Amino acid sequence: MKSPFLKLSGLEAVEVTPQSNFINIGERTNVTGSAKFLKLIREDIQDTKFIIEEKLGKGKQYYIEGIFLQSNLVNRNKRMYSEEIMDKEVARYLKEQVETNRAYGELGHPDTPSINLHRVSHLIVGLRKEGTNYIGKAKILETPMGQIARGLLDGGANLGVSSRALGTLQTNEEGVSIVQDDFMLSTAADIVADPSAPDAYVRGIMENKEWVFVDGKFVEKHIEEAKTFIKKASSRELEEAKILAFQKFLSKIR
Repeated sequence: MKSPFLKLSGLEAVEVTPQSNFINIGERTNVTGSAKFLKLIREDIQDTKFIIEEKLGKGKQYYIEGIFLQSNLVNRNKRMYSEEIMDKEVARYLKEQVETNRAYGELGHPDTPSINLHRVSHLIVGLRKEGTNYIGKAKILETPMGQIARGLLDGGANLGVSSRALGTLQTNEEGVSIVQDDFMLSTAADIVADPSAPDAYVRGIMENKEWVFVDGKFVEKHIEEAKTFIKKASSRELEEAKILAFQKFLSKIR
């Protein structure tokens, strides 16, 4: 005889009866819990200098120097980084990236958190704290993108820098987005064209994307959601699931 009560399958079968206590139903997670969806956060900085040094018999050497990061103030993007969070992340970035000669930056506005070696233009060689500012220095490399940056500087172009990071934001009562303690720098400085110019459209697209760490790499949230949705579909529902996942993905990126 078929039981009138709800039966659930999983690691252990469960039958829900009127005598059952509260039952918590959820997906199994890894040791660190559910993955967080992180936003790509960019901050343009204007107070930087591009320095060209003449090296005797070795041509020119190009550097970027100035404020790369700031804390304890509301910036023009209405975001604020606490000094404690910034200090902690800068210490990690110095140890893992700068001191190991892996603190690369790119030319332009990359739309992903990962460093693309084909677009690397410079190497950050120093980052020190002065008050609540973090003063950086970077050497422009002789890579294809570095040579483009050099050519722009020689031609009188007005360039600036932009930090690139991942993290979550919490908006306070004044409408200020407070960067949370999962803040993680991808690079302290990318080279960008005229950071004082209107750039809201590009920045808006980037910041509306969310990223999740899956299998050792950052994947865009909506792509990962689509993959998960398709994986859970039965063979009979597979084609319909693919279409629905694609439609949902398109609606998210418009």
